[in-house]
Amino acid sequence: MNSSMRQRPIVAALLATTMIAGLTAVPAVAQDAAAPLAAPATTAAPAAQGTIRSITVTGTQRLEPDTVLSYTKLRIGQPYSQESLDQGLRDLYETELFADVQIRNDNGALTVEVKENPVINRIVLEGNKRLKDDKIRPEIKLAPRQIYTRSKVRADVARIVELYRRQGRFAATIEPKMVQLDQNRVDIVFEISEGPKSKVRQINIIGNDKFSDGELRSEMVTKQSRWFRIFSSGTSYDPDRLAYDQQKLRQFYLTEGYADFRVISAVAELTPDKQDFIITYVVEEGDRYKFGDVKVESDIRDLSGESLTKRLPMKTGDWYNAKLVEDTVDTLSETAGLFGYAFADVQPDFNRNKEDLTMGINFRIANAPRVYVERVDINGNTLTQDKVIRREFRLAEGDAFNSFLVKRSKDRINSLGFFQEKLDIEQKPGSAPDRIVLETNVQEKSTGELSLSAGFSSLERFIVAASITQRNFRGKGQELRTSVNYSAYSKSIEVGFTEPYFMDKNIALGGDIYRRDLNSFRYLTNNDRDTTYEQTTTGFQIRAGVPITEYMSLALRYSLNFDDVTLDEDTYYSNGQCDPLLAGRYLCDAIGKRTTSSVGYSLIYDTRDNRIRPTRGNNVVLSQDFAGLGGDVKYVKTRLSASKFWPLGGGFIFSLSGEGGYIHSLEGERRDASGALVEKVRLVDRFFLGEPQFRGFDIRGVGPRVKRYYLTAETDEDGASTGNYIRTNSNNNISDDALGGKIYYLARAEVQIPLGSAAREMGLRPSVFVDAGAVAGIKDPDTINFAGYCAPGTGAPTGSTTVRADGTARAPICPANYTFSGGNFEEEYLGDTLKPRLSVGFGVNWNSPFGPFRIDIAKALLKEPGDDNKLITFNVGTQF
Repeated sequence: MNSSMRQRPIVAALLATTMIAGLTAVPAVAQDAAAPLAAPATTAAPAAQGTIRSITVTGTQRLEPDTVLSYTKLRIGQPYSQESLDQGLRDLYETELFADVQIRNDNGALTVEVKENPVINRIVLEGNKRLKDDKIRPEIKLAPRQIYTRSKVRADVARIVELYRRQGRFAATIEPKMVQLDQNRVDIVFEISEGPKSKVRQINIIGNDKFSDGELRSEMVTKQSRWFRIFSSGTSYDPDRLAYDQQKLRQFYLTEGYADFRVISAVAELTPDKQDFIITYVVEEGDRYKFGDVKVESDIRDLSGESLTKRLPMKTGDWYNAKLVEDTVDTLSETAGLFGYAFADVQPDFNRNKEDLTMGINFRIANAPRVYVERVDINGNTLTQDKVIRREFRLAEGDAFNSFLVKRSKDRINSLGFFQEKLDIEQKPGSAPDRIVLETNVQEKSTGELSLSAGFSSLERFIVAASITQRNFRGKGQELRTSVNYSAYSKSIEVGFTEPYFMDKNIALGGDIYRRDLNSFRYLTNNDRDTTYEQTTTGFQIRAGVPITEYMSLALRYSLNFDDVTLDEDTYYSNGQCDPLLAGRYLCDAIGKRTTSSVGYSLIYDTRDNRIRPTRGNNVVLSQDFAGLGGDVKYVKTRLSASKFWPLGGGFIFSLSGEGGYIHSLEGERRDASGALVEKVRLVDRFFLGEPQFRGFDIRGVGPRVKRYYLTAETDEDGASTGNYIRTNSNNNISDDALGGKIYYLARAEVQIPLGSAAREMGLRPSVFVDAGAVAGIKDPDTINFAGYCAPGTGAPTGSTTVRADGTARAPICPANYTFSGGNFEEEYLGDTLKPRLSVGFGVNWNSPFGPFRIDIAKALLKEPGDDNKLITFNVGTQF
C-alpha cells in the first residue's frame, strides 16, 4: 500500500470467529464511527398511527429512488406505525447496499436518507510470503467494481484463513481494512500475518496397556516435531491426517488380534501461543482373539470349498489378524477370476465368541455365472494406435475371463513405456450377466526425446552428446534413434531402428549402423591419464526376435565390425616398429586391422512386472556370439545374466542379480614379433570389470594388469650413487595397464529405499548395495625388467645393446667401449585371480533439473594386489 493510501481514513474492518480443534479464537473487530455495525434508531419521535402522505428518498448515487423503496413495504396511502418504520429500516440494511440509513417522519411525510456502500476499486494483499498472490486471489470472491459488503469481506477472510490452515498455519490472522477514495470508492486491503507453521508438539495416548506409546506412534503418519525430523512433512498438523491416523491405529490392533479395539476420542488442542498442537488419543484395547473354525463354502461348482479351506493361510488357534482376512478375500476373488468368474462375491461371515475369545470365519463364495470378454475398450490414446495396445493384451473378445491374464496384460502395457504409471484396466458388466467389458484407460506421456547435453563424468571427464529418439514412432510402437557423443576418451555416432511387430506379426526386427572411436588410457602421476591404444570400430548389426512362450523369447543377430587398433608412433615406436620397452608387449600385440563377422543369439526368460522399473519377477538371459563367419577373428563368447526382484512392503524393493561370461578363441597359436607365444584372445575382445558396473573400484580397476614401476638411483648417506635402482613406492613413478580377462563374474544385492511423495516427484531413488566379482584367465604376459642401454662409445661398433636388470635391478657393467644409459623400470603382472572382490555402499539416482544424476559411495572390503579402488563415483549431465 502506497503512502498516500495509508493517510486515508480507515472506515471498516473485520470480524471472525474461528473454531480450531475445539478451541475458540475471537479476533478483535476494528470499527469506524462512520460505519455502524447495527442499525440506529430512527430519528423521528414516536407518533400515533397515521397514513403515509409522501415518501422522499435522498442520498442515492447509483440507485434510483424507486429501487430503494422497492426493498421496503412502505407505500403512499398506507397506514404506518413505529414498528413498520423500524421494519423498513431493517429491510434496507439487509440488502447490504447501504452503509447508513435513516427514516425521518414529518406527520406522514417520510424522508428516507441513505448512504450507499462504496464500490470496490481494487483488492490489495499485504504480508503474504509463504502463499503467493496467485494462490490466494482465486479464494477471494470480492472483485473490483463490485459493491462492498461486510458479509462478503467476512466470507473472503474465512476462505483465506482456511487456505492457510490447509498449509498448516493455524496461527495465521487476516485483518481486512477499507481505504476510502473519492467518488465513493474504496480499496480493500487484506493485511495478513502468516505466523509459523503449526507443528505437532506432542502425541499423547491414553488407555494403551499392551503396546507402548512409541510403538503406536510409529504406526501413525503424523509424527512429533523433533530436531531430527526437520525435513519431514509428517510433523505438521493436518486434521485429515488425524482421522487417517485413527484408522491406522485400528488396523494395527486388528492385525494383532484385538477385534474389539476402538478409539474413544481424538482431540487436537492448539497451544496458547498458537504455535503447535497437542494431540490426545483415548483408546480402548479390549481382549485379544484367536482364530476359531475357519472354512470356505463355495456355491461355484468349479471351486471346491474343501480344497480351498486347506489352502487358507490362517489356522485355528492362530492369533486373529484382520489384514490376513482381507488378503484372503482378495485371494479367493482372484482364484475365482482364474476360472472365469469375474464377479464372484466373497463374503466372510464372522462368529465372535467372547467366552473363549475366538473368531470363527466362514468365507462364503456366492454362485456367479462364468464370464466372457464381450469387448476391450481403450481410452486416452491420442497418438498410440489401438493395435499397439491391443497386441499386448493376453485376452481377446470372446475369451473366457481370467484375472491373471488381465494383470499380465497390464504389466505388458506398462513395460512399453508409452504411458503414465496410473494405467488401469477396469472390469465393467457387459450386456449380459455372463459378459464383461475390459476398459483400459491410458494416459500418454512423451516418448520422443530431442536433446543436446553437456556434462561431467568421473569416467570420461567432459561429455557432449546430441540425440534424437522416438520410442513410439508414428504411434506404431517403433523405435527410431540417432546419437552423437563426444568426450575426452570416446566418440561415437549411431543410427538405429526397431520394428517390434514386423508385418503385424509377433516378430521384432531392427538394425544399427555405427562408428565408435575409443581412446584407451592408463593411470599415471597423481591419477592423471595417458592415452594408450586407439580403437576405431565401424560396423552394423541386424537383429530379430521371436517369442517362444509368454515369458520366453529368442533374439538373433548378425554383426560385422571393422576394427583398427593403433598406437601413437611418436610415443611408442622406435625404428618404425612398436617398441615393447615403450608400450609393453601386450599393447604391441593389440595393434592392427581386423574384421569381425559374428552371429549370435540370446535366450530370454522374463517375468518382471515392469521392464523399466521392476518391483517383482525374474529375468534370465543366455547369450552366445560366434565370430569366424568370415573375417579375421574367431571366438565363442558366452554370457549368462539373471536377476530377481522382491517387494518387501512399505515401498522397499530387494533385488539379487548376477552375470558372468567366458570367451574362447577358435584360432591357433599366436606369436609376437619376437616369436614368443601370446594370449590368443586379443586385448580388445576381452572382458573388463570396474566402474561403473562394479562400484567401489575404478574403471577397469579389477583383474589382470601390468604395473610398470620406474626406478630411481639409490644413494648412500653422502649422496653418492650405490649403483642400485630401487622403487620409490610412489604413484608418481607407476603406470597401470589393465589387460582384461577371458572369464568374469559379477553379483549384486540391492535394496531400493522408498521416500516420501515429494522425494518421489523429484525423482530421488536411493539404495544400498553389495557388489562382488572378479575377472581373470589370460596367459601371463612376458613382463620386462629393464635397466637401460649400453650405448657405444667413441670408435665402438654402431648400434646398442639392450640389457635386462637382475633380481636386484642393479645396473649392469657395460662391455668395453660402451657406456650405460639409464631409463630403468620393472614390470609386475598382478590381479589374475578369480578370488572375489567385494564392495558395499549406497547410491542415489536423481532426475535433477540439470539432467540425470547418479552418485555412488562404495567401500572396497575385499581386493587383490593391483586392484584400483575408488570411493565416490558420479555422473551428471544437463540439457540446454
